Amino acid sequence: MKYIKELQPGDRVSGVYLCKSKQELTSSKGKQYLSLILVDKTGQIDTKVWNLTEGIEDVEPPAFVYVDGDVKEFRGENQMSLRRMRTAGEDEYVPSDYVPASRYDIEEMYSELLGYIDSVKEPHLHRLLEMYFVNTPAFIESFKKHSAAKSVHHGFVGGLLEHTLSVTKLCDFLASRYSRINRDLLITAAICHDMGKTKELSYFPMNDYTDEGQLIGHIVTGVMMVRDAVLRIKDFPDKLARELEHCIVAHHGQLEYGSPKKPALIEAMALHLADLTDSRMETMTELFENAGDNMDWLGYNRFIESNIRQTSRQDS
Repeated sequence: MKYIKELQPGDRVSGVYLCKSKQELTSSKGKQYLSLILVDKTGQIDTKVWNLTEGIEDVEPPAFVYVDGDVKEFRGENQMSLRRMRTAGEDEYVPSDYVPASRYDIEEMYSELLGYIDSVKEPHLHRLLEMYFVNTPAFIESFKKHSAAKSVHHGFVGGLLEHTLSVTKLCDFLASRYSRINRDLLITAAICHDMGKTKELSYFPMNDYTDEGQLIGHIVTGVMMVRDAVLRIKDFPDKLARELEHCIVAHHGQLEYGSPKKPALIEAMALHLADLTDSRMETMTELFENAGDNMDWLGYNRFIESNIRQTSRQDS
């Protein structure tokens, strides 16, 4: 089988993919059809079944399916049209082929994150970090396995950890550069800023929004998790707790981007800029990885808010 990332318009496809979602729809002409999302570890592809024949077996996502179909381009994106689909046998696929994962070693990244936790000297902040990241095995396991987003950036196993570590490193640099920054507060906020995503998003292979994610969101959930820890730590300074919560509340920077408050502290501004930097750089990295050798303009991207292309390569 070909991985989804390798598919090109005109390809005929036969192989196993994970059916992530299925909708039964009706066309403008009154004809029923299926709209599916098929995934593997390299990405996902919009898929249609226009003719509901006997060759199309009824499946309920998530399900591994063997498909025969064709790839075409629709509105600038690849789309697959299926002729046949059936439930795949367990001997026809390897589950790890369908779960995207960080290119970095998860345990090494977590060990590095623990090093930053050890560097936080303020006792209440250090205790808060240890409560979740050292002494709560269920949270640790969840934090290692979760993605940082459904699709925009770091949407893979270990993505939440990879993003958190990158943001923490950027914040560590900013704290070394700007002396007014309270480093302990900023490093704690960086490590905790997206911890609510362990409840906002489901595990792979679905990696979709949970009810809590839809109704509350990771920012508010993260603040609630921090508040819960604060209430269990004796004599936690109230002002310090509010400052930490503010950093998390404001880390998206703008009200229209989901932050209930805009940054009012220098640590909150530093966290916002670090988070924005890593998310944008990873978004572009993933877009260019998917583009392969395509050096042409890739079109307008709504997250970058610009038409983008890869940097020209100089002959050696």
